Amino acid sequence: MTTFNRPSEDHLALLRKTGDTDVNVAVAAQREFAKALELPLRKGVLVGNILGDIFETINVEPGSTTEFPLDLISPGMEGDHVAYTNPGHGRIPERAVESDYVTIPTYSITSSIDYLLRYAREARWDIVSRAMQVMEAGFVKKMNDDGWHTLLAAGVDRNILVYDGDATAGMFTKRLVSLMQTVMRRNSGGNSASVGRGRLTDLYVSPEALEDVRNWGMDQVDEVTRREIYTADAEGAPITRIFGVNLHSLDELGEGQEYQSFFTNELGGAVQSADSELVVGLDLSNRDSFVMPVKQQLEVFEDPTLHRQQRAGFYGWAEIGFGVLDNRRVILGSF
Repeated sequence: MTTFNRPSEDHLALLRKTGDTDVNVAVAAQREFAKALELPLRKGVLVGNILGDIFETINVEPGSTTEFPLDLISPGMEGDHVAYTNPGHGRIPERAVESDYVTIPTYSITSSIDYLLRYAREARWDIVSRAMQVMEAGFVKKMNDDGWHTLLAAGVDRNILVYDGDATAGMFTKRLVSLMQTVMRRNSGGNSASVGRGRLTDLYVSPEALEDVRNWGMDQVDEVTRREIYTADAEGAPITRIFGVNLHSLDELGEGQEYQSFFTNELGGAVQSADSELVVGLDLSNRDSFVMPVKQQLEVFEDPTLHRQQRAGFYGWAEIGFGVLDNRRVILGSF
């Protein structure tokens, strides 16, 4: 989340003008204020999310087509690719396979916020900055959901679910990580000498899975590793890597949580019968599959119609899209 630091006296003077009783002065100041807020909001939207470094941002000129040739991914293996895109607001991601390219649709996302004019007149920057953070969160939430929905849809379509049959039900084990590595390799295409062959690099799990790691005994890890787990930050992963795979914690994963519910209810997916939680594995080694075309960067505008209600308001929009060009870069597991 972006930190809107306390501004200079000039900025505070501009903020006071946005609440001026003269509507012309107020609207002009609000227009200038909106432009001043645009850059920090744009930076926060692009980095303050749980998509992390998964999707590659690709800026596209307005009017250009967002086509991605499949033959640039892995020559000679185009027929093995299955791509997924998010078609727009409130839609289930769609399978999109074309002869030699995939077109990723882009769509507008919007957010707005308003507050009392007296807060502007009194230069209450604490309230205004909080309002901007709420507006930013609206964009970030939408992008998080659309990106992860696309990833989950691509994973479900593979119809591969990895689980550790020897583990206690509901227990995250290091053997599950090892199994997912092997299954990812076996189903990534090519052979041992293939260039750019898929491999498991990152694993996304629930906080409960990391709690299991904290409780691993001597039969799971050595004493040195147990010491590292014991001294790890309570908010982060107790172990950041297992067998070279990066571990990430997502609150939206876990039994009854948002993304697992989407996986089950909207996509018709299911974890292994005795298991309770979903695990998402990705191959981020080649950076050739997860793309986020941006046709229009975030723009922020003032809303002059709110002045008669003694309020100041701002709204903004951006045009983006999400695509998984090769669903072999995604693998699902359960425990």
